[in-house]
Amino acid sequence: MTLVSLLWILVLASFVSACAVVGWLFAKRPLAVAIWGTRRSLLRSGLKKVSVAAPIGSQTVFVGGSGPVLMLLHGAGDHAGTWFRVVPALIKRYTLVIPDLAGHGESAPATGPIQTSEIVSGLEAVIAHQIAGRPMTLVGNSLGGWMAMVLASRHLDTVVRVIPVNGGALKGLNEEVSLQPRTRQEARDTMARLRDASSPAIPDYILDDLVRRSSTGALARFAATEATMDGWLLDEAQLSLLKMPVRLVWGVSDQLMSLDYAQRMVTALPDAELFPIERCGHIPQTEAPGRFQAALHQALGEAPASGKEAR
Repeated sequence: MTLVSLLWILVLASFVSACAVVGWLFAKRPLAVAIWGTRRSLLRSGLKKVSVAAPIGSQTVFVGGSGPVLMLLHGAGDHAGTWFRVVPALIKRYTLVIPDLAGHGESAPATGPIQTSEIVSGLEAVIAHQIAGRPMTLVGNSLGGWMAMVLASRHLDTVVRVIPVNGGALKGLNEEVSLQPRTRQEARDTMARLRDASSPAIPDYILDDLVRRSSTGALARFAATEATMDGWLLDEAQLSLLKMPVRLVWGVSDQLMSLDYAQRMVTALPDAELFPIERCGHIPQTEAPGRFQAALHQALGEAPASGKEAR
């Protein structure tokens, strides 16, 4: 056997081994593959990944673009990559700051329960390091919407607009929706409540991975601190102090945080407007990115996006 033949055999063996690993990952850890892909998409769109020192440990942030500052905050158990579909359009007009919330993605702490205070502390470190007193608009989905309103209440001088996306700081989410399913069927039922009935069905192997992650992932670690969360909620009287424009973008089919929840916030806030998205659930930026982007443009005070509406 020649040296060249041996090298080709080794290369082929490595390729087959790599294919086997990739196949296993797609079958057994599809969510990990999706996370890797969406985060890579942020980098390909022109963002760079930076680390910000914080009292709770290093916080990972994707930053880039130019123009007014737009900070995008993801939900519990999610990560910065959830915004990958809207970044290419936004980076042309805004300076984007997209952190992994504390305990999520690559942000510390890597283990143990995640306190709401740690998430706020991490975000304030990011604001001090990356925004440094500039006016900013906060966009937040689910837990990110809650954190956006908390930050607005603590930074009245610099937050110029808040856009909660199926999230907020009022008490009252639907506790019948289980966010930590223990079986495939429970996971299927949960996703049915979080998404519109017309959205494509989620394959069983993804539901199984969701069940696996739900007991040990960031969502479970955050849920473990439920007893301390109420101190970070805002009531109607506190919401009335938020004088900046608050524009709610809401997936109407969401059963965790219903349209009634959004209407309660609109009633309490001095300057609020609601932009509903029909046939869409709790995470519009991934379920219906085209329609979400159109609603976001309106919430930002821009003209609606032109062209054929995307799903």
